[in-house]
Amino acid sequence: MKKLGIVCMMLCMAFALNAQELKKGDKLPGFELKSSVYGDVSSADLQGKVVLVSLFATWCGPCQLELAEVEKVLWPKYKDNKDFALLVIGREHTDEQLKAYNERKKFTFPLYPDPKREVFSLFAEKSIPRAYLFNKEGEAIYVSLGYEKEEFNNLMDAIEEALK
Repeated sequence: MKKLGIVCMMLCMAFALNAQELKKGDKLPGFELKSSVYGDVSSADLQGKVVLVSLFATWCGPCQLELAEVEKVLWPKYKDNKDFALLVIGREHTDEQLKAYNERKKFTFPLYPDPKREVFSLFAEKSIPRAYLFNKEGEAIYVSLGYEKEEFNNLMDAIEEALK
C-alpha cells in the first residue's frame, strides 16, 4: 500500500512538472505574432514595457466578459501609454476569423491570431481566459485564469503599480 502511494505521488509530480504553466516570476517567453490586420509584433519589441498578454477564444463565455471589460475600462485608460503594451491573442483563430469576430464586437484594441496554439503553448496547455502581466524587466508579476470582476480589478491595480 505504501508503494502504491509513492508511485501515485511520483506520477502526480511528473505530471505537474510536464504541465507548462507560466507562473509569477517567470520571464516573458520569446515569440512572434503575425497579423495582416494589425502588423507583426514580437516579444523583443516589448522590452522595457509593461505588457499584458490576454489569451482568449471567440466561443468562450468568460473570455467575452473579460474582453468587454478590457474595451470599456482597461484599453481607454492605457492605450496611449508608451510604457504599456496589450496583446490580446485568439487561441486557435486565424486573422480572418478574428476580423469577422471584431466586426461584430467592435473592439478598438488589436486581436492577434494564434491558429496553431504556438504562442498559447508558451504560456499554458489549456484553459482560457488567461491574463499575464509582465513588468518592464519582462518578469510575470500577475497571472490569472478565468474571469471574475474582482480579479479584473486586481489586474488593473497591478498594471497601475507596474507603471509607477
